[in-house]
Amino acid sequence: MSSLVVQIKDIHKIYESGEVPVHAVRGVSLDIHRGEFIALMGASGSGKSTLMNMLGCLDRQTKGTYLLDGIDIDKLDRNQLADLRNQKLGFVFQGFNLLARTTALENVELPMLYGRHRKASSDEIRERAMHCLEIVGLANRADHMPNQLSGGQQQRVAIARGLVNSPQVLLADEPTGNLDSKTSVEVMGVFQKLNDQGITIVMVTHELDVAHYCKRNLILRDGVVVRDAPVENRSIAAEEMKRLKQAETAAKLTTAAHA
Repeated sequence: MSSLVVQIKDIHKIYESGEVPVHAVRGVSLDIHRGEFIALMGASGSGKSTLMNMLGCLDRQTKGTYLLDGIDIDKLDRNQLADLRNQKLGFVFQGFNLLARTTALENVELPMLYGRHRKASSDEIRERAMHCLEIVGLANRADHMPNQLSGGQQQRVAIARGLVNSPQVLLADEPTGNLDSKTSVEVMGVFQKLNDQGITIVMVTHELDVAHYCKRNLILRDGVVVRDAPVENRSIAAEEMKRLKQAETAAKLTTAAHA
């Protein structure tokens, strides 16, 4: 098995909307190895969302080649591409996208009800979904509805759903965008734990502190990668959570002393 899970060579995305074509991505080449944890950054209009959509096989490049786990996506029809997306990719979104009247466990089961796992028994599907909830620390919330969960817990359910089909790459689009600072650190801790287990993660974020939890940062500007570098002095979520808890304890003691 090749260590390369994503190979992109000279891809362009041109939108023919109106009289003037819009070049959203201009000749990007990119290799992603198994086990990497990449932050994809850039200002609004930089092309990062377009590139993420192409990585997720939600949009096709105008020209250039994209191999996902050795498969040339240009040679696939729409149904084959949907199957590939279901088999090889997991998605985590900023807005969680959980079904409101469905339990956490049932939300996680959803991707297995179509694609390659559709022949699995109900018991097998449930067992796999519960295992993924255990991975993100929410097995004890399996029967809770989304409105009974905090924002951080909802995002962890969404991560478990992204993992349930054992994807080659987990794609996360601004996964901390709707979370407060402490909860963002908790969620980044989940991503770091998953990455330590060998899961490849590509994350779109505009937050520098969040990108610092990743291993490699790519910055786009005007559809071109202008920086691609490993993260130095990488932040470790477990250490940051420990620091935050110590600060909270100190603040409570100070408050009590002045009461």
